[in-house]
Amino acid sequence: MNDEFGAARTNKKEFFEKLEHIIPWTEFIKLIEPHYYKGERGNKPYPLELMLRIFILQNVYTLADMAVMNEVIDSRAFSHFCGINSPDEVPDGDTIGRFRNILTKNHLQEKIFAAVVEILMERGLILKKGTIVDSTFIESPSSTKNREKKRDPEAHSAKKGNTWHFGYKAHNRC
Repeated sequence: MNDEFGAARTNKKEFFEKLEHIIPWTEFIKLIEPHYYKGERGNKPYPLELMLRIFILQNVYTLADMAVMNEVIDSRAFSHFCGINSPDEVPDGDTIGRFRNILTKNHLQEKIFAAVVEILMERGLILKKGTIVDSTFIESPSSTKNREKKRDPEAHSAKKGNTWHFGYKAHNRC
């Protein structure tokens, strides 16, 4: 059977391919391994790389523990990135939260993201400085029901989000 959905190219899949090559998985796994649950008693732990991949996705998309679990199950791109073939392989939200807490408690979260930012900066994929321009729109009536029977030549139509506005742009530098 041909899996056309699985073969389709999407922005998310391309982004995940870039993440795959940028992130030093082996280095991060070695960093986390001494702190990770060994499974001496109780349930067998989930593979550390799977947990790291879920953690990365959770932070890239700012998802809660349960939300990232659901995305890994629902999204082909997420499950492929994590190497998941079945919903049975996905850790529950509590397990994801415990993993995140291990990283936080041992200050590994900061080390991982500092390393990722450094890699992105080295490759020119992230900027340290920039200017944000907020183009606030000042509404103006678009009517021509004035003395001159004309619209103000300084005012223009512009789309912000999915809504059209008529008026003036006030550019503010942040």
